[in-house]
Amino acid sequence: MRKLVLSLILLTFFASGFAQKKPLDHSVYDSWQSIGSTEISNNGQYVFYTITPQQGDAELKLVNRDAKDITSVARGSGAEFTSNSRYLIALIKPFFQDVRQAKIDKKKGDDMPKDSLAIFSISDNRLEKIAKVKSFEVPEEGFASIVSYLLEDTVKVEPDTLSKDTTENKASKSKKKTDTRTKLVIRNLDENTERSFDFVDSYELNKDGSLFVFHKELPKKDSLKNEDGLYVYNVKEDKLQRIKGGKGDYNHIVFDEASEQIAFTFQPFVKKSINELHNLYYFNLDSDSAVMLVDEASTGIQDNWSVNGSRLPIFSEDGQKLYFGVAPIAKLVDTNIVDFEVAKVDIWHWKDDYLQPRQLLNRQRDSSRSYLSVIYPETKKIVSLGNEELPSVSITHHGNNEFALGTSDIGTRIASQWLGTTYDDVYLISTKTGERFQIADSIRANVELSPNGDYVLWFDRDKGHWYSYSVAEKQLRALTEDLDVVFFDEENDSPDRPRQYGMAGWNEAGDLVYLYDRYDIWSVPLNGKKPKMVTNGFGRDHQITFRYDDLTRDRFQRSRREPIIIDWNEFNYISAFDNTSKESGWYLASAKERNPEQLTMGPFSYGRETAGKDLSLFAYTKENYVESPNLYLSSDFTSEVQVSDINQQQSAYNWGTAELFKWTASNGKEAEGILYKPEDFDENKEYPMIVYFYEKLSDGLYGYIPPVPTPSRLNISFFVSNGYLVFAPNISYDIGYPGKSAEIYINSGVEALKQYPFVDGEHIGIQGQSWGGYQVAHLITRTDMYAAAWTGAPVVNMTSAYGGIRWGSGLNRQFQYEHTQSRIGATLWEDLDLYIENSPLFHLDKVNTPVVIMHNDSDGAVPWYQGIEMFTALRRLQKPVWMLNYNDDEHNLMKRQNRKDIQIREQQFFDHYLKGKPAPVWLEKGVPATLKGIDWGFDLVD
Repeated sequence: MRKLVLSLILLTFFASGFAQKKPLDHSVYDSWQSIGSTEISNNGQYVFYTITPQQGDAELKLVNRDAKDITSVARGSGAEFTSNSRYLIALIKPFFQDVRQAKIDKKKGDDMPKDSLAIFSISDNRLEKIAKVKSFEVPEEGFASIVSYLLEDTVKVEPDTLSKDTTENKASKSKKKTDTRTKLVIRNLDENTERSFDFVDSYELNKDGSLFVFHKELPKKDSLKNEDGLYVYNVKEDKLQRIKGGKGDYNHIVFDEASEQIAFTFQPFVKKSINELHNLYYFNLDSDSAVMLVDEASTGIQDNWSVNGSRLPIFSEDGQKLYFGVAPIAKLVDTNIVDFEVAKVDIWHWKDDYLQPRQLLNRQRDSSRSYLSVIYPETKKIVSLGNEELPSVSITHHGNNEFALGTSDIGTRIASQWLGTTYDDVYLISTKTGERFQIADSIRANVELSPNGDYVLWFDRDKGHWYSYSVAEKQLRALTEDLDVVFFDEENDSPDRPRQYGMAGWNEAGDLVYLYDRYDIWSVPLNGKKPKMVTNGFGRDHQITFRYDDLTRDRFQRSRREPIIIDWNEFNYISAFDNTSKESGWYLASAKERNPEQLTMGPFSYGRETAGKDLSLFAYTKENYVESPNLYLSSDFTSEVQVSDINQQQSAYNWGTAELFKWTASNGKEAEGILYKPEDFDENKEYPMIVYFYEKLSDGLYGYIPPVPTPSRLNISFFVSNGYLVFAPNISYDIGYPGKSAEIYINSGVEALKQYPFVDGEHIGIQGQSWGGYQVAHLITRTDMYAAAWTGAPVVNMTSAYGGIRWGSGLNRQFQYEHTQSRIGATLWEDLDLYIENSPLFHLDKVNTPVVIMHNDSDGAVPWYQGIEMFTALRRLQKPVWMLNYNDDEHNLMKRQNRKDIQIREQQFFDHYLKGKPAPVWLEKGVPATLKGIDWGFDLVD
């Protein structure tokens, strides 16, 4: 009896504890955390990671490979290990509240709180902090433990070095003022040595940190102004050399691979032009000074052209060639023009390649566009590779091979207005002579050179196959035509040719490429020999999608855009996604035509995967809807240790669960989606439900959804915690009938769920943004089954939107109706009836659902007059409708204060219509313009 009583007491205690879990509220957002940058040291023994709140101060943490804590750095950011793995370097950001207060006080520039530098010696467990550091660099490889940084240094200077000799200064010649200068500090942490150089505003270092090139510029009236110029500092020899003197714009400093040559661009003064034109300078380490290699008068530079300062010069790996950009010399701005006396007009011409909005949006980029040329430093020979007729030219990563790759869409740009793309002619260009050879005519493809430049590779979207072109043989080959699988999107439901699944990388020789089909990875020789499946067809047989991840790729390789080289004679780790269960994991695969070997699979999603250089240690985040994305370490993906434990506060809140829900749609096809339920779900209780959709979402079954003020999506975890079911159905589309397709899948999924007694069929809402917002607008014209609707940035009139502009890109909207997401598949003149049928505006008289529209006046994707058309129509029809316009905000809300605001309004709206709670003032009475910024209307009406 005593045991029974004790059991009942414990059961009551645990039940009471569970019931006391509180729902999420709008105060939780800022403190919710995520894992930020993560890196493994080169020796594979240490890992750093950052924990970042949504708003507040981050923390940098360092652990060993066994996940044991070594140290933490409050507010640490942008961390890097030194190449010898002995030190961890990071910036320390100012306190969030200090920055916030400084902004409130309207401080700027030098008066704002400054970063500090953290140098942590791992072996000594010693942390050093240095105040007022602007930036730092560590070498990519090799030379000792070098760290360099720019230090803001305050110095005392004479008054006349700061300003004109005013009366006040004359009266106090002896009184000094402070000035801020930037100092370059170069430290060898192992040897505890340091060199510093004053008045340095920019610098570059070579790969191993043995050479530094920096620009030194003194104040205009400084007596040491003859020290201005560009310097080379040799760390090993402790030798400083000025290689060019004089004030000006020194830019784009680059080393060759052997660190024996240096190139940079220079402009003696900034011209009043939006085109940055410079001269190209060259320095050899055996020389006394840099020499001008190219200017506008150089042989090989066409008349009225010059070096373009917006493009980084690049040495070939063998050091024999130097690639650089050239461009026409732009007209200077006429400073004599009086602004208020001249017209400001945009002239739209029907023969223009691009519409004026796109031209204006890209004006700066197009005005500074450069065209590739190459010079041979030894002979000074210049070869032009690109020009205005051949604007896009690329080279291999090493640049040693003879031929560059050129593409031109000249003549097809106008059609991009309705096609959404252009067609390219493809050329090979000799870097020795500039001679061009056309190898493809008018193809729709992304074309690239193989790593060694022996082949050109592309996927032709119109033909649906991969092709290679042999440079030596001058032969085009179809690589995938004879295979019994396709390499393009099998589920494409847009009125356009499907995209390819992509590629994993290349072999070392560059004569073989690894391609993806929907499930498997293929080894495809570029010479036309028979391809083989690396994954042996296991993916398709089991509906598992395999992909290769270059886990050891570092930031230097990414910044140089090095090709991904794969040795598949050995085993490789590949990621796996089960398309049926939505589980993820890792497999081992080799090139020995055998099935991949499973390492781990489970109900999780993985992210931020990285590995040590020797693949002896892996770091990654793992998550699902219930478990926050924490950091894990593993040596083989079969066993793991958890490193972080973020968002422990989640356990105090009523969270939720996510499950895959399947049903048969009204067209007889199988369908699936995600059903989210509250953690305290009771199947004997009725719940209101919100339906959220955007094409297909079910692959995200095991994704963690933090409570965050979203840009426009439904805040799923928030509503689930507050007692709602949330349903996210997948939608498949029939071309020409996007609205009807939404009806078929969304409504049938809701009807299937309404058969369960825990779904309150009278209190179901819908929410969608952009394309989802369009579908919300369409659905409420076709059914009254929804008690409330929230639509963000919806297109409601396809006839007026068809000819509109996407102001964020300057593109006309025609292509998306004819070929992409809007899925009409015909022009307005070919099938007007389809445009009208799929336009909610023409059917708004049938709406009986209360609806809130969010559409902002700086929307760059969907013209905000679409929201106005919907609001004014429903208002005239006397339907319950509200519209939110967040001033100067975008298609998806970018300003955090606006994101927080909309969360409150969305909850109040759905709470009122789906839970019967009192309406807020803004919903019941509105907020007049006279109270804008004074009263937000959040108070509830009695």
